[in-house]
Amino acid sequence: QVQLVESGGGFVQPGGSLRLSCAASGRNFNNYVMGWFRQAPGKEREFVAAISRSGLILNTMKDRFTISRDNAKNTVYLPMNSLTPEDTDVYYCEARALTATVPVVQSSGYDYWGQGTQVTVSS
Repeated sequence: QVQLVESGGGFVQPGGSLRLSCAASGRNFNNYVMGWFRQAPGKEREFVAAISRSGLILNTMKDRFTISRDNAKNTVYLPMNSLTPEDTDVYYCEARALTATVPVVQSSGYDYWGQGTQVTVSS
């Protein structure tokens, strides 16, 4: 089992940048497929990006966001650039079960998630 804690959210003006971090506790972090999702009130959770243990990446916003992981630090990152008000959401870090080896875009495919971190983009 893994526990996830997101950080790095906050308030930023349009065009600005933030870097989200997700710190994992527990064993075998390097074997988890890790993902980032975001969700606005009343809306479904939306896939952002995910990375497998081998470095396979799915990224629906690769023109502005990237995803990386540092297994030595048990952390996955989501640097976000050129933010717009439409990026305002709660961002969640999620992990698939250890038996999973590839990223998927459905939140239902992930078994662990953190409490989320709020990102607000506004002038």
